[in-house]
Amino acid sequence: MNNPLRRISRHIFILLLALPLPAWASCALCTCTVNATGVSFGTYSPLSGLNAENTGSVRLSCGGGGGTVGYTIRLSRGMYSAGFSPRCMSNGRGRLNYELYIDPAHTTIWGDGSSATAFISDSLGVRPAGSSRNHVVYGRIPARQTSAAVGSYSDTITITIIYQ
Repeated sequence: MNNPLRRISRHIFILLLALPLPAWASCALCTCTVNATGVSFGTYSPLSGLNAENTGSVRLSCGGGGGTVGYTIRLSRGMYSAGFSPRCMSNGRGRLNYELYIDPAHTTIWGDGSSATAFISDSLGVRPAGSSRNHVVYGRIPARQTSAAVGSYSDTITITIIYQ
């Protein structure tokens, strides 16, 4: 029997589908890699009245040369969502809405540039010894999703890096 007073464990796991690639731009000898840390919300109580929030990261590291690497970082809507707002996690039976943002104020949805989402567009100055840049992913589960069933929820987000 579902007891809405039980605490519910929620997780988002970001699946990274990026391999080491040469970063062409003005750093012809550079090789870049990407590492991601998922957003784990821990225990979520649908009756608490508070949003559940936490962060993850996308880290770009480049080395092997000197110069500048331009890039964009785009996030997919996830496996269980028809669109970006809201994204949905699943536990196999139920869904739980959440969102990923570029900014700590949770105003800009991180996506692929469609459906009123934005993406990161940046550049990295690469030193011969290597350079890296970390981009924070701000996650939020809205409060009072009382129809959520007890259990662990997850989603898979694809990260796309485009070197310019």
